[in-house]
Amino acid sequence: MSKKALIVWGGWSGHQPKEVSEICERVLKLDGFEVERFDTLAPLHDMEKCNAADLIVPIWTMGGLDDKPGDAVFEAVRDHGTGIAGCHGGMCDAFRGHTEWQFMTGGQWVAHPGNDGTTYRVRVSTGSHPIVQGIQDFDYTSEQYYMHTDPSNRVLATTEFPVAAGPHVPNGRFDMPVLWTRFYGKGRVFYSSLGHQADVFEIEPHLTIMRRGFLWAAR
Repeated sequence: MSKKALIVWGGWSGHQPKEVSEICERVLKLDGFEVERFDTLAPLHDMEKCNAADLIVPIWTMGGLDDKPGDAVFEAVRDHGTGIAGCHGGMCDAFRGHTEWQFMTGGQWVAHPGNDGTTYRVRVSTGSHPIVQGIQDFDYTSEQYYMHTDPSNRVLATTEFPVAAGPHVPNGRFDMPVLWTRFYGKGRVFYSSLGHQADVFEIEPHLTIMRRGFLWAAR
């Protein structure tokens, strides 16, 4: 039986959520998933849909998620083992005011010094996980995400700050998580801070990383 993926896209249009959702649908189908794709948040409140999905892929920068007790997406991941995987602002700059979402996903974007067009090095933690097996360090040109992250995340890759000027510079050099996995109850969570728009989402090795992340996170 094929696995089922639920894609929810929308929010801030600058991240090209529709185009990114189309890429995600395409690669998920290549890996045998049945895919449903929605341009509304309604499925995240639908217990039947969330529980039926083996994987939820949120692509929704900013916006708001109604704060309902026992909301479907949290219960499905936590109690039923539905996986959740995504990237960039579509997952970890979604629903800025919803702390449970941040608790589940393991991080929140707060800044991108240098803005779009910044070139930085992604340093892969060799041997850390099958998602990054065989992938070497690589350069990436896009937004370099400054994240607030959960210390329990299993970090698979980092990037060094500072690259661009900003108020963080006096703190000196430090490593910022780029890729991570974690668990939220029974559910698996995968996140990549890369993938600003559709063109850089598809740049290798990021596309391979995302495909592997989808497969790992799926129930």
